[in-house]
Amino acid sequence: MCSPAETLPGPAPEGDLPPEWESDEERMAFLFSAFKQSREVNSTEWDSKMGFWAELVLGRGRRRGAVRTCLRELQQAFQRRGSVPLGLGTVLRELLRRGKLQRESDFIASVDCSWISWGVGIFILKPLKWTLSSVLGDSKVPEEEEVLIFVELLQEKAEEVYRLYQNSALSSHPVVVLSELRSLCASICPDERTFYLLLLQLQKEKRVTVMEQNREKIVKFARGLHAKVSPVNDVDIGVYQLMQSEQLLSQKVESLSQEAERCKEDARGACRAGKKQLALRYLKSKRRTERRIEELLSKLDAVQGILDRIYASQTDQMVFNAYQAGVGALKLSMKDVTVEKTENLVDQIQELCDTQDEVVQALAGMSINGLEVDSEELEKELDSLLQDSTKEPLDLPPVPQKPLFPSISDTELEAELEKKDGGLAQKTASTYSEPKRALGLGL
Repeated sequence: MCSPAETLPGPAPEGDLPPEWESDEERMAFLFSAFKQSREVNSTEWDSKMGFWAELVLGRGRRRGAVRTCLRELQQAFQRRGSVPLGLGTVLRELLRRGKLQRESDFIASVDCSWISWGVGIFILKPLKWTLSSVLGDSKVPEEEEVLIFVELLQEKAEEVYRLYQNSALSSHPVVVLSELRSLCASICPDERTFYLLLLQLQKEKRVTVMEQNREKIVKFARGLHAKVSPVNDVDIGVYQLMQSEQLLSQKVESLSQEAERCKEDARGACRAGKKQLALRYLKSKRRTERRIEELLSKLDAVQGILDRIYASQTDQMVFNAYQAGVGALKLSMKDVTVEKTENLVDQIQELCDTQDEVVQALAGMSINGLEVDSEELEKELDSLLQDSTKEPLDLPPVPQKPLFPSISDTELEAELEKKDGGLAQKTASTYSEPKRALGLGL
């Protein structure tokens, strides 16, 4: 349910609304009207209106990145010129039926864990609301303040939290303090309620488990992307205590280092003021603080050494499990393979290859039309032809000694051309005169 203390977002920005929101009055009047009681009355209009609002509701949740919503928040977001969509309740009921939305109370009840035990107090719902949701089921139209969850968006954000942890320094050990994990996921989870929902989704997927130790909640993650988390055991608790000791020792060393630095500055100020005895006391206090720091650093090194060995043993265990799985797979794949079978198979392959070579040779030497060709005889015949061709000389005419074309000067060439042109002109004139004469005789 939407808490009264929560500030509901205002109307949706124009970029999130479809183009016809301001331009098509007739279309928007139809979309803002209530649904018919039955889809069978006009299935086309019913489906058109349902598709419009379902896409708009789911798209708004994804753009905002908020996994939670309620009917009142959506009515305020999609308010247009003082009116609200009358069919949003029907749309949410249909999305609940399709599994796109889920009531927050039903989601919490579906998680197989004692979620109350690790103090998720913000999820305690009123008994009346819980009873109505459980009895009436998804056929009931959600009330205005009843919180609904975008199922796909919740799963995606839970996966993002898991990957963020895997890529962080906290993943050196599967156990982490809940407050540290909350700080790590501040960019993904805008509020604590969303953070707990994502953590419940991971717990539902068997990827994390949460327990309380020494009044502090700790989270254990599954190792590997596709692994299932195991319950928190004594080893996890021991490692967690070592991690807490390491953190406390580091904080103590940092505090003592600052105290030693202050003593040094105080001793320097006392020397300038001429207070020698006071300066000596500051220096003695500084020396005691430094010895205390050395003792704490020694203990811190021991704790870190133990943690390093634990981390190394966990890595060795992972490698051992991988080797064991590999050996099992290799045995399974080599189940029917033996040396005798392998040698027999190689012999069969060699025999088949020999047979294939014999077939190829037989095909290459096969005669066509009963004619057999001897390559040696063909080579002898070719040699004899070559020898005969070299013995018989060719009967060729002698090479001329004089030039084939006599040299003619330019003057002689021009005179010859003029002579030929004159004869050609006379011949042409006689040719044209004979028809005229023939025509005159005819007249």
